[in-house]
Amino acid sequence: MTMLRTLFLQPPSFDGFDGGAGSRYQAKREIRSFWYPTWLAQPAALVEGSRLIDAPPARMGMEPILEDVRNRDLVIMHTSTPSFASDVRVAQMLKDANPKLKIGMVGAKVAVQPEESLLKGGPVDFVARNEFDFTIKEIAEGRPFAEVDGISWRNEAGEIVHNRDRAIIENMDSLPFVTEVYKRDLKIEDYFIGYLMHPYLSIYTGRGCKSRCTFCLWPQTVGGHHYRTRSPEHVAAEIRLAKQYFPQVKEFFFDDDTFTDDLPRAEAIAKELGKLGVTWSCNAKANVPRKTLEVLKANGLRLLLVGYESGNQQILHNIKKGMRVETAREFTKNCHELGIKIHGTFILGLPGETRETIQETIKFATEINPHTLQVSLAAPYPGTFLHKQATENGWLDESNAELIDENGVQMAPLHYPHLSHEEIFKGVEEFYRKFYFRAPKIASIVNEMVRSPQMMKRRLREGVEFFQFLKDRRAA
Repeated sequence: MTMLRTLFLQPPSFDGFDGGAGSRYQAKREIRSFWYPTWLAQPAALVEGSRLIDAPPARMGMEPILEDVRNRDLVIMHTSTPSFASDVRVAQMLKDANPKLKIGMVGAKVAVQPEESLLKGGPVDFVARNEFDFTIKEIAEGRPFAEVDGISWRNEAGEIVHNRDRAIIENMDSLPFVTEVYKRDLKIEDYFIGYLMHPYLSIYTGRGCKSRCTFCLWPQTVGGHHYRTRSPEHVAAEIRLAKQYFPQVKEFFFDDDTFTDDLPRAEAIAKELGKLGVTWSCNAKANVPRKTLEVLKANGLRLLLVGYESGNQQILHNIKKGMRVETAREFTKNCHELGIKIHGTFILGLPGETRETIQETIKFATEINPHTLQVSLAAPYPGTFLHKQATENGWLDESNAELIDENGVQMAPLHYPHLSHEEIFKGVEEFYRKFYFRAPKIASIVNEMVRSPQMMKRRLREGVEFFQFLKDRRAA
């Protein structure tokens, strides 16, 4: 079978825009950061002879992409709610360069709004709904659109057709390693996350998340709530290969929505990684028991990315977080004692937020004192329960529904009768200032810089970017 000449594309966008951020933060960040385009790399690994271009971290403009597509049959573009309008413009440029080109879009945006996306995306021939790896493989094999499960498409008459849904992948070990595509098409030094060692490498060990957080994007749109996992041996085999391909990698990151949902499996993977002698980090809920933390730490765990979201218990109930504040406190205390660093993430503007709860969350964050933190604005992505709530209750201002401004910076799209857009937006800067501009935190950062020339250079660069971020926000 002859595969269509296929390009997988993360299109150029706003300067510094991280469209590959998998969960809920597709925007410019406080500190320039880029996640791996794993959701594109996975189907690319299934399509022989394909190429993956991740334009934003490569700082690539349209000229080399337009030159590439002149010899392509098919382009698969990753899109998101914030970047969709820009991505459609890119798609039109691709079609103008090669009118015979077939263009498909993937991502949470088109998964939950297939008809709307096609109506607004004139040059787009089809969109893939839900989990799309084998969907794209079948299209790249040249199968007629009418025979491919999981897509919505335009027929020759211009009518939109919705094919039946595709069954989710149960055997995750059936997917090839994305590391092969990283090696072939990406420069790993382009990928940088402030709280991870550089260069890092990120993969998934499973998909789905059993939690029901109302704001979280991928489980409600593409990945689902059924956590399907790769075997520990399969994960270890890919890390072994990655070590061979990328000896310069200092840290591996597992980007599963919640790697610690299955504690015995997490421990089993940790023990495999311990044998390989690698340093690694992962996402985690703030409820991992101390005994498991001890196993993970003893086998190379350096850092946990933890979604605390809020320090107010009622807000955690409102968003179905399934977490108690006191449990999070105990978990964080255990991590500190065991020497496990934490990057904590918080969200302002969730249902139930008030001026008082914002202060309560800031106080909570300073008390538990994660190593670093990130403060986001509540983003009601289409397809999430939060978006449904916001629409039904009049919390979502349609003029802010794109979630970012014209420069790619996150806006505050939600407002409440007692709390305005502006108050929520200003809360982010106040949060950062009160957390980082404390004598103990400043001393900790300075000590870290003194002990490492590399960290000195890195923190100084991040400091410049952070203060520019605050300046840009005030000007917004």
